[in-house]
Amino acid sequence: MKRLAYIDWMRGLACVLMFQTHCYDSWMSPEAKKSSSLIGWSRLGGTLPAPLFIFLAGVSFALVTEKLRAKGIARNAIARHTIWRGAEILGMGLLFRVQEFALGYPWSPWTDLLRVDVLNILGLSMMAMGVLCWAAGDGDAAEARVRTLVAGIFAAVIAAMATPPLWTTHRPKFLPWPLESYINGVHIFKEPQPWLFPLFPWSAFAFAGLAVGFFLFSDFARRREGLAFAALGGAGIATCYLSILFDSSPVQLYAVYDYWHSNPNFLLLRCGILLMILFLVYAWCRWGLAQKGFSPIIQLGNTSLLVYWVHIEFVYGRFSILPKGQCSALKATAGLITIFLAMLGLSLARTTWKKWRVRALPKNPAATAAPAGF
Repeated sequence: MKRLAYIDWMRGLACVLMFQTHCYDSWMSPEAKKSSSLIGWSRLGGTLPAPLFIFLAGVSFALVTEKLRAKGIARNAIARHTIWRGAEILGMGLLFRVQEFALGYPWSPWTDLLRVDVLNILGLSMMAMGVLCWAAGDGDAAEARVRTLVAGIFAAVIAAMATPPLWTTHRPKFLPWPLESYINGVHIFKEPQPWLFPLFPWSAFAFAGLAVGFFLFSDFARRREGLAFAALGGAGIATCYLSILFDSSPVQLYAVYDYWHSNPNFLLLRCGILLMILFLVYAWCRWGLAQKGFSPIIQLGNTSLLVYWVHIEFVYGRFSILPKGQCSALKATAGLITIFLAMLGLSLARTTWKKWRVRALPKNPAATAAPAGF
């Protein structure tokens, strides 16, 4: 199996799930949404893309850090490189908001410029992971790997456990709303909004992915790769069971219990689902048909940031290819197929250009191993 094919396949899966959620949400009329069960299944699938993207950013971050360490690159240089990459993603997130505001003008409110979206939190999470890897990365590579794995789990737990009070009883209301929004997603509203992407709890997915990535570089995982992935799948099942068990427990740690939005138990469930998906995708890539010839899913995964950025404007934006909120389920499905094919074509054009560019430029070990944050 080509190394990391399972990461690209999972990222491509997230792209497809994202496409269908956005297309049906944007284009289907209210009547079509009420009369069709399709929208319910679409929204269920739509709960996966953001956790997948952020989790995989953590996995990729760990794998890239290990590769750079193996090449003998100094800890400080690795930190500078990875933190700067996170800053680039954050900058892209801010630029994306400017683009959306400009294309939506004069209908877009100026507050949309400061909305916390997935790219913003992905960039900040990558910067935080860079700091964590630097702090835990001194000394022997094997020891540094174990320290960083444990630190990643610890950081994920802290982010998850801190979320309920930061959303309810201990909100940092002293901060201006653009800053508080990065903590709990309050934006311009009175209460935190579950459809936004604040650090708490979303960074927990990145730190969980970081821990998984370092586990996959352990001596055990290298020797028994299939067994290691099976263990992760089993851990995912156990994690889901623990989430249900904790949810049914009479002991409550928080004054406000909101399982579906801010409680660590729901995040635990989603992490378990991610681990199970990781195992299933690995098995599909290793023993299934995922790599038999050309894979459009892997292709999309190679350029997930690009297709995320572009498809938004053709689904939700001014250049929407179908009238928003006016389509039947069938017409929206036709639009979804069109978006999928168009983004696949764009992805192929991007990789073709990138291959040509790589041939024309001198190789840089750090640059070629840049973490794919999305």
